[in-house]
Amino acid sequence: MRLSLPLLLLLVAWAIPGGFGDRAPLTATAPQLDDEEKYSAHMPAHLRCDACRAVVYQMWQHLAKAEAKLHTPDSGGQRRELSESVYTDVLDQSCTQTWQGYGVQEVNQVKRLTGPGLSKGPEQSISVMITGGPWPTRLSTTCLHYLGEFGEDKIYEAHQQGRGALEALLCGGPQGACLEEATVTRTEL
Repeated sequence: MRLSLPLLLLLVAWAIPGGFGDRAPLTATAPQLDDEEKYSAHMPAHLRCDACRAVVYQMWQHLAKAEAKLHTPDSGGQRRELSESVYTDVLDQSCTQTWQGYGVQEVNQVKRLTGPGLSKGPEQSISVMITGGPWPTRLSTTCLHYLGEFGEDKIYEAHQQGRGALEALLCGGPQGACLEEATVTRTEL
């Protein structure tokens, strides 16, 4: 019987102490979503801060990309402002995008929204993220809500002051989604 080299190396590594055979198997399960997380049209309260931060990140990225197009080699590095019609369109596009790459993940029995611009939290060796479904619509609705609540002018002004100012405007304040983050406790129905 003749074994190929890769198969032989795998068998040797399995048989050597400290090789693959001594490690506990990695397992991962998908987050168990409750009815609100599965079926509600609105972003669940315990995920609103993460959603707000995702919206801030996307608005910031879209506006920064549009501003970068204004910089030309002969502009002398001066920062140029977007016109009202341009930043209004850019903000609308940031809200109506597909929101791919966002989903919910459970880390240490805590469900978090994950995706571009969101901190990953505690490192895990393996995890499962649920994307698609209601999450893109909820993020788009959240984004459009902020446009309606604060207006494009105020959002662009905050963007010009920095990402922190934009996050403070949308996510902070007395009614902000992230202000309640520490005080929200979930009660199971």
